[in-house]
Amino acid sequence: MQFINDYEGQLPADIMLKLYAFYKIANENKNHPGSKTPLINAFKANALIQAKNLSRKDAMTAYIALVKSIA
Repeated sequence: MQFINDYEGQLPADIMLKLYAFYKIANENKNHPGSKTPLINAFKANALIQAKNLSRKDAMTAYIALVKSIA
């Protein structure tokens, strides 16, 4: 996760949304997206819906694999 936190480039929106969904599922965070912008909330909610069938462990694995593919 430190790599992503320190990443200075611009990640594509689809990658960021996948990371968001995997992170939320892996941390069992059930809170709704908290952006002040409804459109951003809609994209985040869609990312969560697409990943809803992942287990916590699978979400962690997917997150790590995606970060490694960026590095």
